[in-house]
Amino acid sequence: MKNKINIAMIGGRGFVGQEIISILNDHPIFMLSKVFSKTAAGKVVEGYKKSSNLKYCLLDISNLQLEDIDIAIMALADDESESYINIIKKDYPNIIFIDLSSDHRLDKTWDYRVPELATKKATKFISNPGCYASAIQFSLAPIKNLISGRVSSIGISGYSGAGASPNDKNNPVNLKNNIIPYSLTNHLHEQEVSKQCYEEISFSPHVGNFFRGILITSHIQLKTSQTNQEILGTFIDFYQNSKLIEVLDDIPMINKVANTHKVLIGGISIDNSGVNLTVCCALDNLLKGAATQVIQNLNSACSLDELIGINYE
Repeated sequence: MKNKINIAMIGGRGFVGQEIISILNDHPIFMLSKVFSKTAAGKVVEGYKKSSNLKYCLLDISNLQLEDIDIAIMALADDESESYINIIKKDYPNIIFIDLSSDHRLDKTWDYRVPELATKKATKFISNPGCYASAIQFSLAPIKNLISGRVSSIGISGYSGAGASPNDKNNPVNLKNNIIPYSLTNHLHEQEVSKQCYEEISFSPHVGNFFRGILITSHIQLKTSQTNQEILGTFIDFYQNSKLIEVLDDIPMINKVANTHKVLIGGISIDNSGVNLTVCCALDNLLKGAATQVIQNLNSACSLDELIGINYE
């Protein structure tokens, strides 16, 4: 293994890109060598302390210079990454790719990877999971063999989940004293969970008037009667070796996970029938819902400890 692994970020001026840069500051092996942008070429990449002179390169598909680059982090909008990936892998066949967009999350030829749920080392072509989809899967994975019928998950996210570019879902005027539901059917993360974890899923997202963090509440019917303690024990056993995931007796709170790499699972409640279960999951959409998992997955692809460079304690 090389002492230094050089990374290029293709895109990445948004909120998640800034979080990735922040984590790379503390990574002992990963070095951010190039960052490409359509709008910031020539400007200093703020926040990267390992090199005060690192500047954005112009993002031009006809002129991507990636000599000596080991990893390409694709931080482009949905439907943009594929054309860049095709050119890069032709010219630089040894580069490891991780795609933050939804473009490859349903593609069997890519390695869709939620780190704590993965069973093998990451490959060269990694599709990073979505934030809502991650939280839902953390809620379902320990018990998916116990589930009967359709799961209904309701999510709320801070407005950073709507992106850095101005739009109706991150407009302060729209959000004042408000919660906005959106994409109430066929959301991309619903399709993602259905493909990767549990097929029968309904998901309704909402955006609230706070910046970061998400909370998922999932309503689940079980095949057979269970007690709260039995389900709680199942979750604790499943995640006992997952240092970023904590299972609580109580309800998880967004303000406890904001600006952290942690996942909190709790609110585990079964009604009097013994088969109707509710589970809540909270995580930071920019970190554990995105940037943290990028670093975990790249660590795996490079045969490193998955948590190296992630300050979680």
